[in-house]
Amino acid sequence: MTRQLIPIEKLGLRPQFIWEELLLTSGDFSADRYNAMTVGWGSLGVMWGLPFVQVVVRPVRYTYEFMEQYETFTVCAFPGEYSRALNLLGTKSGRDGDKITASGLTVAPSMRVAAPSYAQAELVLECKKIYWDDLDQDHFLHPMIEKKYPNHDYHRIYYGEILAVMGEPQYLAA
Repeated sequence: MTRQLIPIEKLGLRPQFIWEELLLTSGDFSADRYNAMTVGWGSLGVMWGLPFVQVVVRPVRYTYEFMEQYETFTVCAFPGEYSRALNLLGTKSGRDGDKITASGLTVAPSMRVAAPSYAQAELVLECKKIYWDDLDQDHFLHPMIEKKYPNHDYHRIYYGEILAVMGEPQYLAA
């Protein structure tokens, strides 16, 4: 077997690019209690033999309350035409009003989890929390990281087991 270096931009899944604009939603669709926020940091992979999505949420975000209270969440990707809606969901707080309705997105039930998804999403990852931890400034090894936290409001990290994936054909591996 001969190994070769594969440039990250040629990796089939390209997970480093999917994080440009994703929507994290936690809560309960049937109870009409949920909140969403745009996420730009995270990871996909395997931990403890389980496929997972890892997202980070600052404690000051309204979505944090939902992530703490509910055991499931969704991570959704959208076509580029929804960039304005995702920007609104990432910059406005659900504490101040119904930003999801204002975004124009249509909330829909998910297949396997209580957290909602969206009719316009081209990819939906339905997840159940399996682990959380808080970022610790004493563990930052790169000086740039601390600069991301001028208010010392370090993210909470959530790992969610992927229970179901719904996606359009372009997300199928060839």
